[in-house]
Amino acid sequence: MKITKLTTWRVPPRWMFLKIETDEGITGWGEPIVEGRARTVEAAVHELSEYLVGQDPRRINDLWQVMYRGGFYRGGPILMSAIAGIDQALWDIHGKALGKPVYELIGGRVRDKVKTYCWVGGDRPAEIVDGMRHARTLGFDTFKMNGTEEMDHIATHADVDRALEKFTQIREAFGNQIDFGIDFHGRVSVPMAKVLLRELEPLRPLFVEEPVLAEQWEHYARLAEHTAIPLAAGERMYSRFDFKRVFEAGGISILQPDVSHAGGITECVKIASMAEAYDVAVAPHCPLGPVALAACLQVDLVSHNAVFQEQSMGIHYNQGAELLDYVVNREDFAVDQGHVRASEKPGLGVIVDEERIVEASRRAADWRNPVWRHADGSVAEW
Repeated sequence: MKITKLTTWRVPPRWMFLKIETDEGITGWGEPIVEGRARTVEAAVHELSEYLVGQDPRRINDLWQVMYRGGFYRGGPILMSAIAGIDQALWDIHGKALGKPVYELIGGRVRDKVKTYCWVGGDRPAEIVDGMRHARTLGFDTFKMNGTEEMDHIATHADVDRALEKFTQIREAFGNQIDFGIDFHGRVSVPMAKVLLRELEPLRPLFVEEPVLAEQWEHYARLAEHTAIPLAAGERMYSRFDFKRVFEAGGISILQPDVSHAGGITECVKIASMAEAYDVAVAPHCPLGPVALAACLQVDLVSHNAVFQEQSMGIHYNQGAELLDYVVNREDFAVDQGHVRASEKPGLGVIVDEERIVEASRRAADWRNPVWRHADGSVAEW
């Protein structure tokens, strides 16, 4: 079997699909994307295609190493995201060729279903309680939301109180019937992270994500010493080499590699194994589309330390399309009591609606995250 062609489509709301074709008629799908830099990743995918066309798609480990080591400059969000989407598509082909789900090819599953959680609240969190009530009717009992709006390096007591108020309302509305994680989104400085973590402890959040920026990773261990709340991070780390220093420094309880950013299934299974050696849980980051989610589920199903899976159903970024709009086999992604069951379908287990993807690509806008500013006019973290 030989690879013959790579085709990409950018589609609403902010996703990109990759199709890899072979001379035996078997095709594979992936999602190579950096949100807000889709065209850049698209160019990287097609640059990497020269290593792929004419090669056996089943030699995934070799092709991964060629893509990674074939260029003198490596790593980072663009190249690793391009490799990630290609890697997903190669595993999809391999599974389809053998008539097996990908998880059967990487050791077999350790669980029958995967716990998922639902986003509520938006970038500037609002109507969180109502959002949770609606999501509970869909089968969710675990949630995540942004913790703050923009926050000054040293914020006022009023800013802290505003951030805390919504979480107090959640506990008043639901008690211990639900769990929720809080995403600081890198918007919080080290000194304010200490304050917020201390104030949040009585509300017992499931975790706090990106308590500070990934560039400030050396503070994770110091923050962990001052709180009983599990700290989570990893969406802005792109290879096992990035994660290595975080493991060694300590402080992170839940690791969140993104299977569309951190080298794909091949790399994320290795990252999950490294995490297990440090007694760190894994919860793959995935505010993306159905192929990315399907790839994440393969990692979850073979990783003993995978605890729950992010998914984008109803997420505030989804303007113009929803998670399952491009999927034919929607029943395989049904949420039952907060879980998605392992699919028995070959490959990634997702059957995409190619006709709809092609049509949607004709109206795809270039998504960009907002640029926020503080009251004094300086740029704020989004």
